[in-house]
Amino acid sequence: MDPLVHFLDGPHARRAFALRVAMSPPWALDVRDGAPLTIMAVLSGYAWLTADGDTVRLSAGDIAMVRAGDPYLVADEPLRGASIVIHPGQECTTLSGEPVRLSMSHGVRTWGNTAEGETTMLIGTYESDAEIGSAVTAALPRTAVVPSGEINAALLQLLADEISTDAPGQGSIIDRMLDVLLVHALRAWTAAHPDRTTGWLSAGADPVVGEALELLHTHPADPWTLGSLAGRVNVSRATLAARFRSSVGEPPMTYLANWRMLLASELLADARRTTARIAAEVGYGSPFALSTAFKRRFGVSPTEYRRRKYSASA
Repeated sequence: MDPLVHFLDGPHARRAFALRVAMSPPWALDVRDGAPLTIMAVLSGYAWLTADGDTVRLSAGDIAMVRAGDPYLVADEPLRGASIVIHPGQECTTLSGEPVRLSMSHGVRTWGNTAEGETTMLIGTYESDAEIGSAVTAALPRTAVVPSGEINAALLQLLADEISTDAPGQGSIIDRMLDVLLVHALRAWTAAHPDRTTGWLSAGADPVVGEALELLHTHPADPWTLGSLAGRVNVSRATLAARFRSSVGEPPMTYLANWRMLLASELLADARRTTARIAAEVGYGSPFALSTAFKRRFGVSPTEYRRRKYSASA
């Protein structure tokens, strides 16, 4: 089983925040957006990334994947004090709270303290775990860096060109290209760090867990229990539970519940699908049962989630 196939088939970017950032010294960004995952690709120059006390220098061609957590710093020098704060919703202000998003704009999806900076970066942010999925982020460390040369430069250039273009359908094109870049980055990082690969991305190394995941992903609506799943992969309940938790980081039924919620959140984008239909497609016996589980997971009902997230972009 290839877990990246399931990422491409499941929840993915939808109107993701994507930007070309151009900066010249001195500069420092205090990122407090709380986004589940951000991809940062350096096109030219360099940048220092500091998260959880660890600092890494990113050079041209390097790609960093940053998980949600405490605020982190991106700057031209590792000890530079922040001058700009990135808030949830990608609102940008000075330290005193003065908005700068518009004043630092330099054309289509280009932002920074200068139009053509010494350092240029592509920033792609998955702003909801319904877009990226907890299964992806849980498999990564706080920061994962893919060095220059591991990702085809043509892919980065194509994404850079698309981000700087304003044409019909551009948002969807950028979303899909961001997903492709993420898959390439995940693949390169896991190949280079097999000893650090955990959770969902490492599950394919265990054939029993891999087969179990294949069944859950392919047939999420089936009335799975630990016993029925163990029977399908020909091991005992105890063996499956232990091996699944060791590989994926959570019990099989917990994983299934999370996967069903992420699929439901994606299916809500289709206005033709009723809540009852979605409930059946993801394994809930009634719209009420789905709504209860969904509200517990996302804090709002499926109907409200659809209105907030998808109506505005319809």
